Amino acid sequence: MIKSAAIQMVSGTDLEENLRNAEQLVAEAAQRGAQLVVLPENFALMGKTEFSKLDYAEDEGHRPLQDKLSGMAKKNAVWLVAGTLPMKASVEGKIRASCWVYNDKGESIVHYDKIHLFDVNVPGTDESYQESDTIEAGQDSVLLDTPFGKLGIAICYDLRFPELFRQLLDKGMEILAVPSAFTAETGAAHWELLVRARAVENQCYVIAPNQGGKHQNGRETYGDSMIVDPWGNILSRLAKGSGVVCADIDLKRMNKIRGFFPAVDHRKMACSIKL
Repeated sequence: MIKSAAIQMVSGTDLEENLRNAEQLVAEAAQRGAQLVVLPENFALMGKTEFSKLDYAEDEGHRPLQDKLSGMAKKNAVWLVAGTLPMKASVEGKIRASCWVYNDKGESIVHYDKIHLFDVNVPGTDESYQESDTIEAGQDSVLLDTPFGKLGIAICYDLRFPELFRQLLDKGMEILAVPSAFTAETGAAHWELLVRARAVENQCYVIAPNQGGKHQNGRETYGDSMIVDPWGNILSRLAKGSGVVCADIDLKRMNKIRGFFPAVDHRKMACSIKL
């Protein structure tokens, strides 16, 4: 059994201030005993415009943002799932929204590039988002071995696409980390529903940190960061504002649930369709 942490932030337009806040929250999580810590999407910057992040795009390797995250993980001796970083894309004028994972020695282990991009008009509001204007979509899912179990990575809008998580489950996923920045409107409608559904249908733990409040750029995010067990129980949550949510990951409990309620094994994907 290990303790995990989801970090909620209300990131602003000042990169250095956001990094200081993230550093303090990671340290708080470690002080509370967390060994696996997950930052939210866009933790380092919620820019004045969607194009602001292009100014901070990095190459893979030793660069300021990556070095900072490596240092946070090493200093606090935690495995750190580092929200999203703007990484240089293969096309000019775009970045990849990339989630890097660092071990407790500060070594980068793997990264996941967000596959599903948020190109929507939010019903009932005048909000419109076109992530594909500035983000190049990723192609590959990511599952990695950690000392705590097999960890799958997804980002925000990915939550709405259960096929991704079935693929991760088929590879052995036991824990899912989903750094997010759900809007206030879509979060109120679907955040808890989606997070708990992904936990229940895949019988895994879900660590779901979110942005949570009103940002300097005028955007409002939903918050309600949570950690959910394989039975769909919300173990811990935080409604609004910056803070740390902690809960135990117990793979023995997960395996018991998978044993007495083997829904995953009951899937019948070869069913014929009669028209």
